[in-house]
Amino acid sequence: MAAYRKFQQLLGFVGFMFLILLFFYHWDTSQEKREKIHQLQELRKKLLREMCDGDKEAFSEGKRGFEDMSNGELGNLVVDDNRGVIYCFIPKVACTNWKRVMFSLKKGEPYEDPMSISGDLVHIPNELTFLNSFPRTEIKVKLKHYTKFLFVRDPFVRLISAYRDKFQRPRQYFYYYFGRDILQLYANQPNPPQSVDEAYSSGLRPSFYNFIQYLIDPQTEKRGPFEPHWRQMYRLCHPCLIQYDFVGHQETLQDDAEHLLRMLRLEDDIKFPPSYENMTSTESVLNWFKMVPLEERRKLYKLYEGDFRLFGYRKPAELLDG
Repeated sequence: MAAYRKFQQLLGFVGFMFLILLFFYHWDTSQEKREKIHQLQELRKKLLREMCDGDKEAFSEGKRGFEDMSNGELGNLVVDDNRGVIYCFIPKVACTNWKRVMFSLKKGEPYEDPMSISGDLVHIPNELTFLNSFPRTEIKVKLKHYTKFLFVRDPFVRLISAYRDKFQRPRQYFYYYFGRDILQLYANQPNPPQSVDEAYSSGLRPSFYNFIQYLIDPQTEKRGPFEPHWRQMYRLCHPCLIQYDFVGHQETLQDDAEHLLRMLRLEDDIKFPPSYENMTSTESVLNWFKMVPLEERRKLYKLYEGDFRLFGYRKPAELLDG
């Protein structure tokens, strides 16, 4: 009996030591992961600085400074004064979930779970505080002292996402203001229906190729800036004029979100909503573009080259080299 008790004690000791080793193993791997994310952040910010300093003309900023920016150009910057945070949102880059986080911060402690906040609610302008609602002197102070962050995404994948969301689904607003023009100009449909339901029920909708034709047509930008869902990311957030403290990528969203919340000392208070894995692989991007002629692909890359270069996305040679 005494031998059995000793055996139990030995097993308990071994189990205890195993748990300690497991704890330190997880601590080590967690620390290593955090260090890698930190290094990646430094590389992303370094690339931005080098690109902006080296080729300002290429990114349409030229010799402009903050004083040259209009209030409209600051329209994507959301502010939380309690925590001293500024978020530049980019449509089709997890912006609903980050707006949920900003909404939760605005309401104060105890923080509401972002997942419990309606996605429709956070897209109502008055529900969030925008940087351009402050006097210019205050704007300058906030930009200097607050923690500023943005999240970006592979530019072509973002365009595919925008097309799927706004033109594959029956969205009356996008159909009426953009889809009808696209059908008239590029799909040989001189008089498409006014209603999206009528058009889509008859199988009439802009193709992805029609959408690309619309984007690369020089007349499109002459009529006004691109709609934000397909406007270039750097033209929404101006990273050559605003020095961001954190540059997240959709492709590493969950790790980046955890790191940012830790940086803001919010990791114990707010959990970033879980998101589905990005299913748009290189193969599926190729499938989307297979009906787009090579010359049009190259024009499209030229149009979004600033986003590719500034944010470190590789040039998609498989689409552009013929």
